[in-house]
Amino acid sequence: MIQKLQHKYALSYEGAVDMVKACISVTVTNISLMMTAGVLYMLISDMLSGGLKKDRIGLYAVGSIVVLVLIAVTNFIQYNATFLSTYKESGVRRTTLAETLRKLPLSYFGKKNIADLTTNVMGDCAQIETASSHWIPELIGAVISTTMVGISLFFFFDWRMVLASFWVIPVAFIIVITCSGAEKRIVRKLSGVKLDLADGIQECLETVRDLRANNAQQRYMDELEKKIRKVEKEALLAELNMAVYVNSASIILRIGIGTTALVGGLLFANGEISLLTFFMFLMLVSRLYDPMQITLQNFAAIIACGVQCERLDEVLSHEQQTGSEELSNKGYDIVFDHVGFSYEDGEQVLKDVSFTAKQNEVTALIGPSGGGKTTVSRLAARFWDVTEGKITLGGMDVGQTDPETLLSNYSIVFQDVTLFNNSILENIRIGKKGASDEEVINAAKLANCDEFVELLPEGYNTNIGENGSELSGGERQRISIARAFLKDAPVILLDEATASLDAENETMIQEALSKLIKDKTVLIIAHRMRTIANADHIVVLKDGVVAEEGKPEELMKKAGLYAHMVSQQMAAQNWRI
Repeated sequence: MIQKLQHKYALSYEGAVDMVKACISVTVTNISLMMTAGVLYMLISDMLSGGLKKDRIGLYAVGSIVVLVLIAVTNFIQYNATFLSTYKESGVRRTTLAETLRKLPLSYFGKKNIADLTTNVMGDCAQIETASSHWIPELIGAVISTTMVGISLFFFFDWRMVLASFWVIPVAFIIVITCSGAEKRIVRKLSGVKLDLADGIQECLETVRDLRANNAQQRYMDELEKKIRKVEKEALLAELNMAVYVNSASIILRIGIGTTALVGGLLFANGEISLLTFFMFLMLVSRLYDPMQITLQNFAAIIACGVQCERLDEVLSHEQQTGSEELSNKGYDIVFDHVGFSYEDGEQVLKDVSFTAKQNEVTALIGPSGGGKTTVSRLAARFWDVTEGKITLGGMDVGQTDPETLLSNYSIVFQDVTLFNNSILENIRIGKKGASDEEVINAAKLANCDEFVELLPEGYNTNIGENGSELSGGERQRISIARAFLKDAPVILLDEATASLDAENETMIQEALSKLIKDKTVLIIAHRMRTIANADHIVVLKDGVVAEEGKPEELMKKAGLYAHMVSQQMAAQNWRI
């Protein structure tokens, strides 16, 4: 049962146990509240049967106090078991979700956009938090306590009155249950259009400069307006669908008052039940159906919440990248051994790729766009896992090594730079936790950052804005390269690392790289041939296969794809307006 609760409501083991405790505590609280009706019934019964005796007054007084104390204690326990435990579990859920996302392969993030993941962490968690604290325990507690009261009344009072009063409850629940399939479909559709809207708003904010430059603001806003209207329409449909079933169930509950009065009146007229019993059942249904109506609303909300639970469980249950946390490599040669890779949609990206990037050498990956160069570098660092073949680092299978442990050997510079809204100093320090200011500045100088940093008002302490918005593309790229210098790992992966630099800065960074690569493995992706002119080994990728490989001079003699790319770029450099 605990495991089922974990998957159904995306809970930890402790969270599932706490939910069971919460349901039990709500049940006990509900029963303690019903005890007041029992005490009242006994008191009136004594009064009608010949008057209240003095020796019974003290008994009822003590009984009333005991019941009140029991209500207070059970309410306190219920509060802790439901609300406090739920908020604790909510924190655990968010932390677990973040930890899980950290261990998932990058192929998973290729299927998700930021709006979707943000909704997972914030919106879905908040919805389940409300369900765990307000809806689920209250529903389960109400069903169990009502069932227990019904069974007790069945044995101690007239069974016909029990049926007349309680028959509407299972019928009302069945009505709400019948809406579950339609409700989930509608909520899934609503979640989809909400994500589409959130993605559109985020895209608008990120591309506002391009929209203005192309006079496309109004056209884009018109499309955004359509998405807003679609969310509004689906939200109304979801509410309407739920309202139809819940209100129908509520009407059925009200019929129960009529059947109780009708059956009770007939039985009382025939002398088969007492007036007190008749009165008690009328009071029972008047007190039972209102909270039961709220319970039905909670039940419908729980059904709708199932979509969020499924979304979270899909993340938490996704296969994670794991492996040995002990490094067993001998040296740092990267070997691709008949490697194949396909995305989950079946698209074949790499086919039977084999080559070796040796330590103390610069291995360059070149080729037409879409040939698989970036995929190769990502596979080398185990951002994704190969579907065929094997990749080793110093003889150690990277697919059997914990990704974070493996990445301690890599310094990586991506083509798309990600910076943080912080100082230049702290942005570079990400490359090595706990690095001193002197170490950071030395790495920055190697990457030729000091040239532009000296012109900033606060030097290395200057805040560079969100994603480095205060810097140029080349300046942002140099900060990213400085991180790699600071980490000083034995393997360096450069994905178009100098793409945003002018010829002078590119030359200076190449000189710095030549000092850095001693005893290291360098795998570089580049389109500009001058960037890899001094590479020790070149691997040419085309359509996911190794078209040719060798030293630059050897490939030039072959007059193949590499030679063709060199001649094309030389022709482009000589082009003039």
